[in-house]
Amino acid sequence: MDAAIQASAQQESRVNPSFEEWNLSDALDAVDAKILDLIQHDAALSVAEVAEKVGLSSSPCWRRIRRLEEAGVIQRRVTILDRERLGLNFEVYCTAKLSLPTKANLEAFEAAALGWDEVVQCATVTGPADFELRVVTRDIHGFDAFLRDRLLSLGLVSNIESRIVIRSVKNTTVVPLGLIEPG
Repeated sequence: MDAAIQASAQQESRVNPSFEEWNLSDALDAVDAKILDLIQHDAALSVAEVAEKVGLSSSPCWRRIRRLEEAGVIQRRVTILDRERLGLNFEVYCTAKLSLPTKANLEAFEAAALGWDEVVQCATVTGPADFELRVVTRDIHGFDAFLRDRLLSLGLVSNIESRIVIRSVKNTTVVPLGLIEPG
């Protein structure tokens, strides 16, 4: 292979790594970071609008966005709804401790939580509890029904502690891109 072609191929692989080669610290540059910042704040921006804001033409900008999607950095694009305007005013953080935290029970709880519409976040955590849930319902009665009909009916939970949200101070889906160093 000609040395110029080889150098060009190496340059291209640094700009557009394959899935196997994807390493954020090596592949993400300042333009990628700016694109991610723009679309995580407003996914409705067109490729042309994003391209203009980052100083690219539409085609290279689209290729960068597509590469970030294929690499799994961009998982999906969603519309964020105002739950309170929809009458879903009751928010609770609750921890759940399993009676017996075996692998099978952890997996059974996780599978159940994936199917509960009221659970908007679920994480396995360290400490005295096994899971931290963020639950949204219409009111306290809806939360009570969730506890009785879903969480406790599993037969896996030995303890639940709930904290009702009085006021949400910060609620964002924005990833702190300033904490990574583009290549």
